[in-house]
Amino acid sequence: MRITERENHLAALAQAGVQDDIFPGAAWAFGTVDHDMHDGVAGAAGRLTPEPASAAMQVDTLFDIASLTKVVSVWPLVGWLLNRRRLRLDDRLADLLPGTAGYALAPITVFQLLTHTAGLPLRARLRASYGEVYDDIVRGVLREPLEGTPGQAVEYTDRAALILGFVIERLLGMPLDQAFDEHVLRPLGMAATGFGPLPAAHGALVAPTEYCEQAGAHLSGVVHDFSTRLLGGVCGISGLFSNVPDLQRFLRAMLAPQAGRHGEVFDAGWVRDSLTVQTGALTPSRGLFWHPAAGTLAQDDVWCHLGFTGTAMWLSPRRGRYAVLLTNKLYYTRDSARVNALRSDFMRSAFDL
Repeated sequence: MRITERENHLAALAQAGVQDDIFPGAAWAFGTVDHDMHDGVAGAAGRLTPEPASAAMQVDTLFDIASLTKVVSVWPLVGWLLNRRRLRLDDRLADLLPGTAGYALAPITVFQLLTHTAGLPLRARLRASYGEVYDDIVRGVLREPLEGTPGQAVEYTDRAALILGFVIERLLGMPLDQAFDEHVLRPLGMAATGFGPLPAAHGALVAPTEYCEQAGAHLSGVVHDFSTRLLGGVCGISGLFSNVPDLQRFLRAMLAPQAGRHGEVFDAGWVRDSLTVQTGALTPSRGLFWHPAAGTLAQDDVWCHLGFTGTAMWLSPRRGRYAVLLTNKLYYTRDSARVNALRSDFMRSAFDL
């Protein structure tokens, strides 16, 4: 499919999502490693909200990217530490986080966290389990019993990124948001990306998410994920706000990790290992935080991560290609069936599948 045809098809899919009330609006992009970022294809559809007077969605609209936070912040920082030999995949939490000593998490490795094979509890349940005091929550998470046998099953859980965020903070001696800014955002020039809450002045630049009874309004500039709000808006689970141009920068740097200053962030070996199945015969297959896109085959080499708010990123090193689709489907519903079907169509068009 030629780029013009693909652009028209991707734009039509985004517009169909608006017309079918799957989401109020969307911003998207497609590109290859061979093009300068500004030569990629990008677009937007719909409005920030369904109201006719609402501002139109723009390519640079900011979205709560939800679990994309895991691969945009925690994943590159783990790679940064590994590349500088300050961390190893077989390091045990007992040696990284003293608070795990004598508890079930002690023998869990960085590799098991990155592949979601650690046997951690599947739900965060932070307030219900530990209350609302930050130190109590951290202590409780590090002392929590496992729910599965490490290495025996792939079970996606927010706790993996949460714990790795604690590891990053301890090894670098700074908060996660500061480490992220210093070692990822600034080197890649991702000036629009950051943890919330966002200043009220951002207003019409931010896509609202779910209606919040307590706030009496749809959340806008405040992270949707409750566990992240409980932790002050900054943690490995969620919390980042970003836009299409910044995520284009991120994905292009992943596709060309040795090019220019991008080498400061992404090591080619780290990217290669992360986009390789590391879980053997276990299903679903996982790389290191990244996973093969649903419905694809190994030879397709399309990797992705999704966000609960309606966000998604894909890339294929073999094709030298990436795609981004940011939506605020959570404005309407928590159910993901319809947006997942549209995501699948979008991915298949972007990667000629």
